Amino acid sequence: MRDLVVTLIVFGSVPFILKRPYVGVLMWAWLAYMNPHRFTWGFAYSLHFSLIVGVTTVIGFLLSKEPKRFPWTLVTGIWLLFILWMNITTLFALVPDQAWPEWERAMKIQFMTFVTMLLIQHRNRLHALIWMIVISLGFFGVKGGIFVLLTGGQYMVLGPPDSFFEGNTGMGLVLIMIMPLMRYLQLQTENVWVRRGLGISMILTTIAIVGSYSRGSLLGGAAMSLFLWLKSPRKLISGVIIILVSVLLLAYMPTRWGEKMETIRTYKEDDSSMGRINAWWFAYNLARNRPFTGGGFNTFEPNLFWDYAPNPDDFHDAHSIYFEVLGEHGFPGLGLFLALGILAWRTGTWIIRTVKSKPELAWASNLAAMIQASLVGYAAGGAFLGLAYFDLYYHLLAMLVLTRLLVERALEEEPVAQPQPEPSTKGQAAVMGSVN
Repeated sequence: MRDLVVTLIVFGSVPFILKRPYVGVLMWAWLAYMNPHRFTWGFAYSLHFSLIVGVTTVIGFLLSKEPKRFPWTLVTGIWLLFILWMNITTLFALVPDQAWPEWERAMKIQFMTFVTMLLIQHRNRLHALIWMIVISLGFFGVKGGIFVLLTGGQYMVLGPPDSFFEGNTGMGLVLIMIMPLMRYLQLQTENVWVRRGLGISMILTTIAIVGSYSRGSLLGGAAMSLFLWLKSPRKLISGVIIILVSVLLLAYMPTRWGEKMETIRTYKEDDSSMGRINAWWFAYNLARNRPFTGGGFNTFEPNLFWDYAPNPDDFHDAHSIYFEVLGEHGFPGLGLFLALGILAWRTGTWIIRTVKSKPELAWASNLAAMIQASLVGYAAGGAFLGLAYFDLYYHLLAMLVLTRLLVERALEEEPVAQPQPEPSTKGQAAVMGSVN
């Protein structure tokens, strides 16, 4: 039954996508983040639904009469250079058979993200995309939070199988990244029940993040919470809430959760932590040997550890967005990756500063601030998790670019204040003459 439901939804959306291509972007987000086909047990599990939606979206886009204007900014310029560099490094990959499948996956994500920027150039569409992402990923936050409460936190919260965030570490980071988006929607809605529902969802998602048993997620969540607290106009109330929730969660979680978090301090005694550090040294040594191209996609391969890792028997994946990019795309790739994040952050700061005195654009300021909070969580938690090519990060960048575009349009449409005419000196002279 699940197979039929998912299949009918996807194929049923095709006519709507052809008529309104932006619907395809929403469907793509649903498939990418909720992974509904991974909850089936039959033919739908392995069907290429994303390919069907992607091709239909492109056809609808080409047939659409809407203006097709690409948002050229410094962010999108560096972004395109980063994509170009990933293509170049793949040509020189050390393990081509493993690099090309990952290249294909990454390029599909990048392509559809750029399609998103072409089609979601209206505020209502951007709002719909945020809702789709929050619903799709918030499902796992709510479900995971309930699971933790029912099981006493004895088991890890995991993501859908065969997805970017299948493991507990990926699941924790993804939930951190959507928490600020939930808050943005809560700020925007006037419906009290929707606001309450989002509030409950944020609480359950917080519980799910802790229940992921991910040390990286704990650090990422702490960094994001600190940023939100610093930006909050009500620091006393928000600080008390953060402390209270933290104390209650720490008291609720079982002893083995605390023991695992304790290894953050005693990382030298933890095999998993030392294995990650070994993988980081592998990436650094590989980049030193191949500074321009790195090893290409999927270069974290056991055989190569014998050439570049301090401990060749201790194989681990990258477990860091930074060392993942460094090892796979060299120092230029890492430079472009970091520049992209920095420029995106500055875009958010520009939006907040520009609309500060414009109440009608307060939504843009709120969205930019919440995306910055998501980026803080990604930057901090991603230091220990290998999700450098995950859709959500690039969707956040696209949202910032689109929000700036919408703000610039709104400023251009503002009526220009007409200068008041100077009082006539001739009339004044006539009055004065009559008085005299």
